[in-house]
Amino acid sequence: MAFSVAWRILTYQKGRTALAVGGIFVAILLIFVELGFFIAVPQGGLLIYDHMRFDLLVVSNRYVYQTESGTFARDRLAQVRASPEVAWASAVYIGGTKWQDPEGGQRIDASVIGFDPDYSIFTVPDILAQSDLLERPDTVLVDRQTRAIFGPLDTGRVVDLNGHKVTIGGRYTLGTGFLGLAVVLASEDTFFRIFGTGPRPRPRDTVNLGFVTLNSGANPDTVAQALRKVLPDDTQVLTRAELAANEVAFWTTKTGTGLIFGSGLIVAFIVGIMILYQTLATQITRQLPQFAMLKAIGHTNRLLEAIVLIEAMLLMLTAFLPAVGLSLWVYSIIRAQTLLPVTMAPMQLAGVFAVGIFMSVISAMLSVIRLRRADPAEIF
Repeated sequence: MAFSVAWRILTYQKGRTALAVGGIFVAILLIFVELGFFIAVPQGGLLIYDHMRFDLLVVSNRYVYQTESGTFARDRLAQVRASPEVAWASAVYIGGTKWQDPEGGQRIDASVIGFDPDYSIFTVPDILAQSDLLERPDTVLVDRQTRAIFGPLDTGRVVDLNGHKVTIGGRYTLGTGFLGLAVVLASEDTFFRIFGTGPRPRPRDTVNLGFVTLNSGANPDTVAQALRKVLPDDTQVLTRAELAANEVAFWTTKTGTGLIFGSGLIVAFIVGIMILYQTLATQITRQLPQFAMLKAIGHTNRLLEAIVLIEAMLLMLTAFLPAVGLSLWVYSIIRAQTLLPVTMAPMQLAGVFAVGIFMSVISAMLSVIRLRRADPAEIF
């Protein structure tokens, strides 16, 4: 009975119901978009790391996140290699530079990652298949997702990086994360030819990141604790889990990401509750004589509350499905424009659905307060 009554109330005035569904649709869409950004931004910070092969990461004690990693002495990696549980430890260099066509034109910010091609630190098939190209002097690989403002990324094209000419040897597909609009991969020798000149040349005896691979069966947490006792205080040793926690904490609590998108989630949730509440309260006010009649003939408040709750659920479900469809389209646009890994994960979908149910329950509970106090004798 409760479902049929709720259905009749919602279909009695279709225009008002449609407006309510539209408002809830916007609220749920906002929740999807805000949550998508909130999750994708830390994932963007981890994008490069997620496609690199390592068990432990050695960083400077001034490490903030990938772009602001600081540097530490390369000799620290020799101390790491001395551990019997360590299979190998490879140095990685990161530098910001200017990309320009040799014939002139716009100078655009780009990032360069330097590493030893003999150590397969990347798990990206395109990079592994072309790592031998990096052995050639002044030859680099560029990401296919590099912005169009950098011009064609054709193999053989010569570009100017920090005043040094390099040749594009190939392309790969990974994404740039938050390293910039373009990420260039280079061998150590090419990296230092790019950054070894100028007013502040980069010294070869300092590195940004140390990627450590352990022997089979070694426990990363145990080895990390042992290395922390050996290495000086100018370095940190992070497991993959600790690195992920650090990146997520940075992007959600120490940048505007957490404030903007976290606040957006709360606002969208409150807006959804208010729209549902106003709709249900208006429906109750208009149908108060009918509800009073139901109470007068012996129906309990539980039935009336069930009717209101079912109304809230029907409105939310009607708005939820089209909101999912439009969110997927919005996500595709965000990915294309920002290169952030905004995706609709099953847990994310289930989470927003749970939030929608919670929103419906709260709105229904707020709306039935007057209904519980309704006295049939006063109404008639």
